[in-house]
Amino acid sequence: MKKSQWILGLVVLAALIALAFWARTRIHFDFHVFSAQVARADWRLIAVGAACIYIGFVFRAFRWSLLIRHEQRVSTLSLLGTQVIGFTAVALIGRVADPVRPFLVARKTGLSLGSQIAVYIVERLLDAGSMALIFSVAMIWVPGDQLLHATAHSGPIARLVPHHQNLALFIARFGGLCLTLFGTLFLVAVRLAGGAVAQIFEKGLGLVSKNLGHAVASKIRQFHSGLDTMRSFGDFAAVTGTSLSMWLLITFAYFVTCRAFPDLSALTAPKCVLLMVASGTASVIQLPVIGWFSQIGLVAVAISGILGAGAEAATACATTLLLVTFLGVVPVGLIWAQFEHISLRKVALESELAGEVVAKQEEAADSTVAG
Repeated sequence: MKKSQWILGLVVLAALIALAFWARTRIHFDFHVFSAQVARADWRLIAVGAACIYIGFVFRAFRWSLLIRHEQRVSTLSLLGTQVIGFTAVALIGRVADPVRPFLVARKTGLSLGSQIAVYIVERLLDAGSMALIFSVAMIWVPGDQLLHATAHSGPIARLVPHHQNLALFIARFGGLCLTLFGTLFLVAVRLAGGAVAQIFEKGLGLVSKNLGHAVASKIRQFHSGLDTMRSFGDFAAVTGTSLSMWLLITFAYFVTCRAFPDLSALTAPKCVLLMVASGTASVIQLPVIGWFSQIGLVAVAISGILGAGAEAATACATTLLLVTFLGVVPVGLIWAQFEHISLRKVALESELAGEVVAKQEEAADSTVAG
């Protein structure tokens, strides 16, 4: 792990310790009630949630096989290990291990790492678009006052509410969908004329900063390379349908896991989607071990705010969600890595270094093109 990541980890740890001391005197938390909440949970529903998450990895492997089928046809099963091991690395090492999946796929298939990083970027965009679409559809059934209350932590929306409540409600309800549509149009433009779009951004942003213009243009060219994996409407429909199906399955996993706790049994699907968004936001900066506790704390606060649950029930549910949706893959991933003779720490370092080499090669190629 880099020095900057260690520093960030120590800062977060110090903040968590300070928060714990602050909360100790201001928030009543009864560990006996917490234990009772865990004991009363319906573990059959939790098992169903865990099964949905595991099936989701099959969807991920299938989607990756679709995205590279024009370069090489591979079976879903052959890529399943790369997804399971890759997410295990992220769970144990942190977001620094994100390049592990494209690295393992490149090593397994013999395809270039650069092409698989491009596929990874497209995969992330598909995930964001799918989640935004599910969120926007779900928000149609959330009453306006509850939606504004749930998004009150958002600075821009909170500032709009006193003077432009209808506009704030529109942004909260349809903002994700509007961004998704805008992003889709942008990606269509990049897919059809990636070089021209990159040149426009490079020249436009270059008026402010040449380095910024060059960096953005480089990313757009990388997007264009990744989008080349979808060469027809059929390709787009297949990967989009797979992505939506996978995220609906993950949403169901959240839903049944939350409803496994008696105090949260009245949870509705739209509020579950709100909770997923809060959970996703909490996991953006994922540090090893420390990040687990910060995620539990943030999700517990979201559960209390959205569902009105007590601190004990919210914490029990947040802890279980972390185990089911994030850490549940770890045992299988560690066993699979042993069979594949893969060291997670070593492969994380190798993938990071290889990614830096690819980035430098692309910068050199872009400089040559620009020259």
